Amino acid sequence: MNTKDRRKAVRAYLEASAEPVSATTLAEQFGVSRQVIVGDIALLRAGGADIMATPRGYAMQQNRKSGFVRAVACSHNASDMEEELCAIVDQGAVVLDVIVEHPVYGLLTGQLQLFSRHDISEFLHRVREEGATPLSQLTGGIHLHTLRCPDESTFRRVRSSLRKKGFLLEG
Repeated sequence: MNTKDRRKAVRAYLEASAEPVSATTLAEQFGVSRQVIVGDIALLRAGGADIMATPRGYAMQQNRKSGFVRAVACSHNASDMEEELCAIVDQGAVVLDVIVEHPVYGLLTGQLQLFSRHDISEFLHRVREEGATPLSQLTGGIHLHTLRCPDESTFRRVRSSLRKKGFLLEG
């Protein structure tokens, strides 16, 4: 398979996938190195492909737009991050991202794509392993999450759950 055909195939693979795909998985699938895939993704993006990088791999941005998509404003300290994320996915929502308003850089967005408690566990393990500071800590714990819910009633349940735990920023 030549380079051009591989890039088309990588894009098609991502478009067909409902969940993020790691560079390692793509490398194995196409018989190339992980670094070749990273380069392919960069060139696909430069060519206009709407590919996002998440903690679990690459995903097409189009997959983010289906369902009932809304944002919630939250505030909590770093030690409450797992409880907050679980409160969201336990109600049937997907945590697409986290957004903070930085005083110098403006809006900063981190792609999350958290579908389940297992995804949350893997994400938090990676945060600890890398010694990463959650984006929300740049803004005193205040942040937004973009959520994808199957319907509006799920979104209302999420807000209610976050409110009960004291994480929902209202007003």
